[in-house]
Parts: sequence; structure tokens; C-alpha cells
Amino acid sequence: MRAGWVRAGAVPALGLPRLAGMALDPDTVLLQVEAHLLSVLGQDSGRAGVSFLGAERIDVLRFGPDPDGLVRYGTLGMSRAPMGDPGALVVLEDGPRAELLLSVTDLQDSVLRRLAVLAASPSVEGVVLGPGAGLDLGEPLWDGSPFTAVLVGEPGGLVPDLSLDGHEPVRFLPLLPMTPNEAAWKRVHGAQALEQRWIDTGTDLRDPRRAEVDLRAP
Repeated sequence: MRAGWVRAGAVPALGLPRLAGMALDPDTVLLQVEAHLLSVLGQDSGRAGVSFLGAERIDVLRFGPDPDGLVRYGTLGMSRAPMGDPGALVVLEDGPRAELLLSVTDLQDSVLRRLAVLAASPSVEGVVLGPGAGLDLGEPLWDGSPFTAVLVGEPGGLVPDLSLDGHEPVRFLPLLPMTPNEAAWKRVHGAQALEQRWIDTGTDLRDPRRAEVDLRAP
């Protein structure tokens, strides 16, 4: 696995997976996704790529910090192919496509590798990511972070869906950091219950030093 932050640059050439239906060119999809991200979030302030053995490269784009210190990290590469079982003989071309977004106060560039791991999970493990899913990293989300897992939020808030002619749109899924206890509580009580706890306590999920939400029974 290789990684390193650089200034904005071109998207590398990518291979074409075997798809059922009228195939979309992966290069074209990624160029559209990149242009869409830049149109919504502005010019990126840096980007880095991570390469995995047996999987395509995943780039992570950094936007900001803005005047309030807020930084957005977005993946680029997960949407090159629709999500599905990698062991299947064919992958449905009209399957779901997505990229991941993380919003956090202050620069947390060590999140690069962890975001890339999450973005590679559909192609490596056959995971289909969607709202309400919990993803456990087993390590801090960034160096020194109290969060070791993320909850996949609803798309369409920060970055609207990107339409692909005749295919499912690319959705941009926000990642909500969870502590180990929050992740365990979510597995028992569900994503909606945890999100309601965050709302009820006014938790700022962008705060890299936020306290764990009170999980005691009301």
C-alpha cells in the first residue's frame, strides 16, 4: 500500500471491470465525480492516493480548511464500478455507486489510509455500503482519534447525487465517527437510535475531540 499527499492532479488511468449491461467507462465516471466534487466543495487543497494489492487505486481529496477550520475529505475511486459481490461471474452495471465523505474540524490528514480502506471494501470484500451501515476499523480513524468506527449517513446533504445517464446515480455518503462504545450500542439499538442520541445531546460530529455521547438508559 502506497500513499502520499500532493497538490491537485489528474486522475490516473483505470482498468475496466467485467459488467453486465451497457458498461460505463471507469475513467469517464471518475472524471465526472471529480468535477462534481469540485463544483460543490471548491478546489481541493491536496490529494493523495493509496494502492492496494489486487485492487484499484483510491484517491482521497482534501477540501479546506475553511475560515472556521472545517475540512472535508472525499474519496475518489470507489465509484469506478458498481458495488456488488466480487465473487460473482458478472457485476450488474446498474448497481449502486458511491463515494465517501468525512467532515472534521482541523486537519486530520492521517485519515487518508483509513478512508481508502473503507472505500476499497466494496471491491475487496463485496460490501455494499448504504445509510445505517456501521464500519469498524479496529484502529483509530486518524492518529490519536478516539473513534474506531463510522456510521454511514444519508446521502444528498453536503454533496448532491451525481446522475449517470441510464444508470443509478453516484451517491456521496457521509461518514459519522463513532467511539467503540457507540459502535457497540449501535449494533444493539440500531443506527436511528444512536443518531437520535446525538441529536438530543447536540453532539457536534465534526469535533475531533468530542466526548462520547451518554449511552445510559433514559
